[in-house]
Amino acid sequence: MEKGLIINNRAANDSWRMFHIMAEFVEGFDALSVIGPAVSIFGSARVGPDSPIYAKAEEIARLLVRNGFSIITGGGPGVMEAANKGAAEEGGTSIGLRIELSKDEVYNDYSNLTLRFRYFFVRKVMFIKYAMAYVILPGGYGTMDECFEALNLIVTEKSRTFPVIFVGTDYWQGLTDWMQNIPVITGTLLPRDMEIFQIVDEPEEVVRAIKKLVIL
Repeated sequence: MEKGLIINNRAANDSWRMFHIMAEFVEGFDALSVIGPAVSIFGSARVGPDSPIYAKAEEIARLLVRNGFSIITGGGPGVMEAANKGAAEEGGTSIGLRIELSKDEVYNDYSNLTLRFRYFFVRKVMFIKYAMAYVILPGGYGTMDECFEALNLIVTEKSRTFPVIFVGTDYWQGLTDWMQNIPVITGTLLPRDMEIFQIVDEPEEVVRAIKKLVIL
């Protein structure tokens, strides 16, 4: 009897969780369906305003807004703050898709459209669905999780093809060299899989790369 109660309680909790997930999808679709062309920008939460990476993220966002794009970030500090700041101060739509992690989680104050998510996978759908390009600045596991999710969806044709741009040759080249020298050589990646992203260094290059492949 006790075992049956545990199972039933779990089923009830899963049912309520399903409704919460649906609600997050509905809220995200309603809020983001009107934002127009947008670019998702990712990078470390651990860089400060005195970092060259922070400055570069801010400038990329400013240039993209001037060229007609809204900016989407994870709404946190570091690169996310820099991108939201650049977009907001340039007069653009600055979107922060926040994730519930802990009571001590830090967010930035520069997003003028903010959504909060409990589930990472719902948030990932919003990044993919409403972005016309991904810009990946130096970052850790979270940054790499987002970029490889996008690359995998493109390769498997579960998503439309869109620009994925790594910023920072000195940071990303070692990773891409490994991909070329190990997975491609062993056949776990195809040579054409390496053609769906590019590495650039300057904010102007990011904008040119996106405008070359995206028609507004």
